[in-house]
Amino acid sequence: MQDEYLVGGIVGAILGLLLLVGIRGRRRRGDGNLAGAAAAGGKVECGSESAGNGGADVIVVGAGVAGSALAYTLGKDARRVHVIERDLTEPDRIVGELLQPGGYLKLIELGLEDCVKEIDAQRVLGYALYKDGKNTRLPYPLEKFHSDVAGRSFHNGRFIQRMREKAASLPNVQLEQGTVTSLLEENGMVKGVSYKTKSGEELKAYAPLTIVCDGCFSNLRRSLCSPKVEVPSCFVGLVLENCQLPHPNHGHVILADPSPILFYPISSTEVRCLVDVPGQKVPSIANGEMTNYLKTVVAPQLPVELHDAFISAIDKGSIRTMPNRSMPAAPLPTPGALLMGDAFNMRHPLTGGGMTVALSDIVVLRNLLKPLRNLHDATSLCKYLESFYTLRKPVASTINTLAGALYKVFSASPDQARNEMRQACFDYLSLGGVCTNGPIALLSGLNPRPLSLVAHFFAVAIYGVGRLLLPFPSPKRLWVGARLISGASGIIFPIIRAEGVRQMFFPAMVPAYYRAPPMK
Repeated sequence: MQDEYLVGGIVGAILGLLLLVGIRGRRRRGDGNLAGAAAAGGKVECGSESAGNGGADVIVVGAGVAGSALAYTLGKDARRVHVIERDLTEPDRIVGELLQPGGYLKLIELGLEDCVKEIDAQRVLGYALYKDGKNTRLPYPLEKFHSDVAGRSFHNGRFIQRMREKAASLPNVQLEQGTVTSLLEENGMVKGVSYKTKSGEELKAYAPLTIVCDGCFSNLRRSLCSPKVEVPSCFVGLVLENCQLPHPNHGHVILADPSPILFYPISSTEVRCLVDVPGQKVPSIANGEMTNYLKTVVAPQLPVELHDAFISAIDKGSIRTMPNRSMPAAPLPTPGALLMGDAFNMRHPLTGGGMTVALSDIVVLRNLLKPLRNLHDATSLCKYLESFYTLRKPVASTINTLAGALYKVFSASPDQARNEMRQACFDYLSLGGVCTNGPIALLSGLNPRPLSLVAHFFAVAIYGVGRLLLPFPSPKRLWVGARLISGASGIIFPIIRAEGVRQMFFPAMVPAYYRAPPMK
């Protein structure tokens, strides 16, 4: 296994070295002034009849971000959509509150951009990264986009309610409160769902296509995929009121010990704080352990501008926790059914990429379904929709891989090589130019290219080795540098393998990429 990572690390290191050589060449051809480049802003350039349900074409299970957006999108394409959601009251969650610019572009493409209006959503223009008392600002590379394009942060529940209202405004979309208990299967095909209404009545709904979007706690996914859910950490959530962030309209990431802390605005008067706690267990809130942990371990590591508001939020007692789940997409293609959203694919929420992946998937699915007049031939439709799993991969896998890799790099470690990688990442992102714009374009979903991700990841590793070996290498520093490259390979390659190397980097080599729509 180590030999495999070493070979991969050498290949990745070569890519990273080529990237660094290219950067150096560009700078020599320019004014050669690193500070000048940063000061300049770092710019580098349908319908069918179904029994018992009024003739729905599609059943959508769940009306969260993915389900609501999907229902509106399919409804706008003249499909008759029946949405069944367990609870139609406004959700109250501590995640799903940051939409990256790439996700906002997908929202525009789906005609849903007005859903971030009238909910006191805040524009997000980039990140501020803090480490050991130093900080650097990492703006989104938005120069080529319309002035309205930026990230958006908001209360998750307000955003979802706006999406639900938008979907329900279409006459061919039926939004119903009910709990789906099972999928209705016949001869290996999904025909619809069994569900309980709000009043407790047990009903069955039928449609030629059922799309399951019931979120991270999905109880239906097991028959449609091979779930391998990991819980690397938990978020502890607080809301800071009337708090001014040091860098307005920016997310703030503090590289703390043992793992990162996030701050970002969710309204004009509120700032969300998410404290990452590694592992599946968090200190108890009930017996005061959590309060003590936040005040004695977390608070001393925060920027002075945020300290008092953080303590005040703790004293108010509204502390909440949420396990962070990661699950690669491992579909079991099933005639008559499809998985979407967090029921299908999850990644660590550190980078806020979940909604971008979901909205991107909806755009892919919409384009695949558009030429189909009806969805009745379940077997042919299932074979055709296998292309969905390949076409979504470059965007989804880039965001997924970056989230998993960044979480590991940003977390503290007793290993010197890992800490050198962490410092190298902070310094590399602080350089400006392509060293800032490239990774931030990946993180924001504006340039989700897998090869660019690998090149920048190993450029960081090469940069870290260079810091170790200059001005004079020593045997110890050479050994740490070798372990840094090996450790970087051990972080990124298992994630890439789980995502699928061929689909991620060479989707055009996958036969499903070329599937044509069924003729019927």
